[in-house]
Amino acid sequence: MDLDLKTKTYKAAFLVIHLESLRVNSILEFDLYIDNGSELVLYRNALLPFNEKNRRSLLDNNIKHLYVSSSMKELYQRYIENNIRDIINDDGIDETVKASIVYDSANLLVREVLSKPTLRDNIERTEELVGNTVSFILHKKSAFHNLLKVMSFDYYTYTHSVNVCTFSLALAKYIGMEDIEELNILGTGAILHDVGKTRISEAILNKKEPLTSEEIELIQMHPQWGFEILKETDIISPASYYPIVQHHEREDGSGYPKGIGCHEIHRFSKIVAIADVFDAMTTRRVYRSAIDPYPALKEMFENRAAFNRELLEQFTRLMGPESGVL
Repeated sequence: MDLDLKTKTYKAAFLVIHLESLRVNSILEFDLYIDNGSELVLYRNALLPFNEKNRRSLLDNNIKHLYVSSSMKELYQRYIENNIRDIINDDGIDETVKASIVYDSANLLVREVLSKPTLRDNIERTEELVGNTVSFILHKKSAFHNLLKVMSFDYYTYTHSVNVCTFSLALAKYIGMEDIEELNILGTGAILHDVGKTRISEAILNKKEPLTSEEIELIQMHPQWGFEILKETDIISPASYYPIVQHHEREDGSGYPKGIGCHEIHRFSKIVAIADVFDAMTTRRVYRSAIDPYPALKEMFENRAAFNRELLEQFTRLMGPESGVL
């Protein structure tokens, strides 16, 4: 099979996972496949224990990635969520690999959340995920740098949500926010900020042509819809709603849905607004190419009246040479 075709086929039908995501002496509820060079073959059936001998054998054969059928990816996702703390605290795992496991897990979960945004279990799992991400970013010095290495810059609502959460938490840490509960509240609002888009058709969200006035009005409803959707579960902290409702509000009053100004916009919302715009500009969309980080920040500064100036300056420092992005 042609290599590119094989890769596309694998991606469509299977989830690629890191060997390090499998905990020794744990029971796996999903089948594992390996690539023998020409095709994927079943390596291990579900419900069998994974032990050190299995791990060592794979390493000896230079197998660092395995495959899980897409039909079993939710079982794998639950497994990761149950073991993510151990993975984060495992000093034997390369930090970039660790970041990749955290980031990929977040994307899988947010995809589930966006498919069923009013399911209480999904929102509770999201809060738990944010808590683990906060722990990872707070206690691992290179965590943000490594998350940037593995971050996807192809725009989908779920990847955008995870990216915005990552940027928001990193900025919050950078400006000195250290209270874990406060960071968890901010992170929950950030990762759920676009949940209202689940009421808008993909045809409108991915439209290449200019939007009609009616379509623009629909788009501008998504912050309020996000609030309404999440109030059905009534789980998240009241302060987590601020970024959801206000992430498109602007300091100069030019935003939506209410056109409020700087004194009425919550600090969490100001952080998420910067992360939201930066990620939207630096990711590839169906209707335009991505902008490089430096020109994106330059453009944001040219429109600095829209953003909190101090936070924008701090975000620029965060994304400076030491981050490896610019």
